[in-house]
Amino acid sequence: MIQTEIAQASPGVLGPDEVPVRLRVNGREVTLRVDPRTTLLDLLRERLGLTGSKKGCNHGQCGACTILIDGRRANACLALALVYDGAEITTIEGLAEGDTLHPIQEAFIARDAFQCGYCTPGQIISAVALLQEGAPTDDAIREGMSGNICRCGTYPNIVDAIRDVRDGAR
Repeated sequence: MIQTEIAQASPGVLGPDEVPVRLRVNGREVTLRVDPRTTLLDLLRERLGLTGSKKGCNHGQCGACTILIDGRRANACLALALVYDGAEITTIEGLAEGDTLHPIQEAFIARDAFQCGYCTPGQIISAVALLQEGAPTDDAIREGMSGNICRCGTYPNIVDAIRDVRDGAR
């Protein structure tokens, strides 16, 4: 009986219509029509070609998809694009200014704070936000970065890189 009802329903009833979403992504105004169920991660990766933010667990537990939304870190895999209409989005692609890397990017390179690199964009974005939030001790850095998982185990080097930037060594 349910199958018959669904088959007879109009296409508009079967699925949501696309909605307009306006964002400022890495300093660029973007307006798109998206399915209301579209996450910011899927919009960034599939619609805008910004593949730096990674799809890891897709449950908000690994941090590979970390981006900045209006200056605050967020898991893009859990953020519905339409909820953030009008927001300022910063991805790993938006940190450098031309050929000049962000200080935390330089510190990650100098401290060899990555191995496979899969989690690195999320780690770097999270580190940028953490430095804005304040992390006066190494324990505060560890706690602030606890939402970002590194399977390769470069945690000591990540802490060193963040400390370098915090203390003005970079």
